Amino acid sequence: MSPTPEPAEALRLYDTERQEVVQLRAGRRVSMYTCGITPYDSAHLGHATVYLTYDLLQRRLRDAGHDTRCVRNITDVDDDILRKARSLGVHYLDLAAEEIAGFQADMAALGLLPPFSEPRATSAIPDILGFIGMVLESGHAYRAGGAVYFDVSASPAFGSLSHLGRDEMLSLAAERGGNPDDPAKDDPLDFVLWQPSLDDEPAWDSLWGPGRPGWHIECSALALRELGETIDLHGGGSDLVFPHHECERVQSESATGVTFVRHWTHVGMVCLDGVKMSKSLGNLVFVRDLLAKHEPAAVRLAIAAQHYRSDWSYEARSLPEAETRLESWRAGSGRAGGAEAVLDAVRARLDDDLDAPGAIAVIDEAATAGRAIGPAMALLGVAS
Repeated sequence: MSPTPEPAEALRLYDTERQEVVQLRAGRRVSMYTCGITPYDSAHLGHATVYLTYDLLQRRLRDAGHDTRCVRNITDVDDDILRKARSLGVHYLDLAAEEIAGFQADMAALGLLPPFSEPRATSAIPDILGFIGMVLESGHAYRAGGAVYFDVSASPAFGSLSHLGRDEMLSLAAERGGNPDDPAKDDPLDFVLWQPSLDDEPAWDSLWGPGRPGWHIECSALALRELGETIDLHGGGSDLVFPHHECERVQSESATGVTFVRHWTHVGMVCLDGVKMSKSLGNLVFVRDLLAKHEPAAVRLAIAAQHYRSDWSYEARSLPEAETRLESWRAGSGRAGGAEAVLDAVRARLDDDLDAPGAIAVIDEAATAGRAIGPAMALLGVAS
């Protein structure tokens, strides 16, 4: 078993598996993995909310003396990007290159810390093949129909991250690409590790025949390669809890035999006019469109004003309100006196389940009272 690290200062976060706010336990070096984009369209407000959450976490941990290493992968081969490239008549890697460049520019504009690494799925095919071999050797996977599947019956822990019943898991698997109707599976909840490619899809040679990776396997292989067998903190949007992270966790632990993640942190969904944003509904708010009309720091503040694990609805007035707040903060950023007390109060809010809205309220109050707020602004990643 992996050793239990010491507490990470006073930082307390909600843990998805334990379903409660607990103290984050990590050493001086904190390893973090957040699921990145599938680069077939522009970054939207949901993406920005997830990555800003991990940015704030890193800033507070670094402020407390930790070294953070956050890996953010890029899924540059999967059903979605291949389907989009096919519809546009372009090579899937050309599509990926264009969208990755746009995504990185958007995140840099928002002031996000650069990731420790940003590996692409296509860079990890040898690692993925080796990882699948480990899962097969452990007895947790089987071959059928030219594919390799994970056998959920061999993992009693399956379902303990999401706390969902079988019917709920089957419903979400169907909705989120799990393909429970695949006749080659022993169980509808079994999930693919390696699959045959269609004639117009990329394929790599393997011991199980030519094909390409399943959706979940890349994150396990990349996390192991970049950060080791056990990582301190892992997450993404709450829509990834099942099936993605549930599957990722059991396949990782079946391969290594040790705890995969010490702390799971997930971010709420973003809605527009009360309806969850999704590509299928066409109601996405793209980061590039917001940045074209508003100062990046104001966009950052508008997102940070929402608690990270709450679902929230974007409204047009959010940006003007953030711009007014930013103007007020900057007017008071050069003041002297009281800076350390304001900074400590902001730290306390962030340590309480990353309460960024509470931290913003502290700075608002300090700005109104004429106290120095520059260092507190900097901790939130807002330049004065």
